[in-house]
Amino acid sequence: MTTFLFDGHDTAPVTILLAHGAGASMDSPSMTAAAKALAAVGFQVARFEFHYMAARRYGQRKPPPRAETVNPEYIKAIADLRAKGVTGKLIIGGKSMGGRVASMVAGEMFSKGEISGLVCLGYPFHPPGKSEQLRTKHLAGLKTPTLIFQGTRDEFGTKDEVATYGLSDAIEVIWLEDGDHDLKPRKSISGFSTTDHLTTLAETVKAWVARIVP
Repeated sequence: MTTFLFDGHDTAPVTILLAHGAGASMDSPSMTAAAKALAAVGFQVARFEFHYMAARRYGQRKPPPRAETVNPEYIKAIADLRAKGVTGKLIIGGKSMGGRVASMVAGEMFSKGEISGLVCLGYPFHPPGKSEQLRTKHLAGLKTPTLIFQGTRDEFGTKDEVATYGLSDAIEVIWLEDGDHDLKPRKSISGFSTTDHLTTLAETVKAWVARIVP
């Protein structure tokens, strides 16, 4: 059974399921801050870890596997969340690699009526410095309503690069000024704080869910 970390009220009509990035756990500061911001606007948020990351808690230093190899783990997490009694509408997503894995299972899950949408926090469009190694093929025909939050300083995909990708019309990219891959801005340069960006993120998700969830 998948282990979850919950934020928000279990009576919330919409739950957001989030997976972590390649190198940091589900309770990393950035994941925790995002979960709490989303819970503050009325969502129940559930976080979980892929097996390789969970194993690190027991001293096993496993490197991140190829993202597509953990797709079945994400699908199982959705089933386990339902088995825990979580009802209501479900949005899936995650931070970086977690969001990428969610995006790879989203089409199937959406077509089955299992999920209502997808939220990615810092999508890894390509490895840093390797802009030719795109991870966008499956995003061209995606029919799942999708929000991608991307910092304008994210070296995994800049605003100019992303504009050329031909993403599906179901995908909306929200740019956070001066944000890095963790969506963190430099306040002295941009005037924005991480809290500002997380507030924008949460309010944007709330308004978007109100549009896509009947």
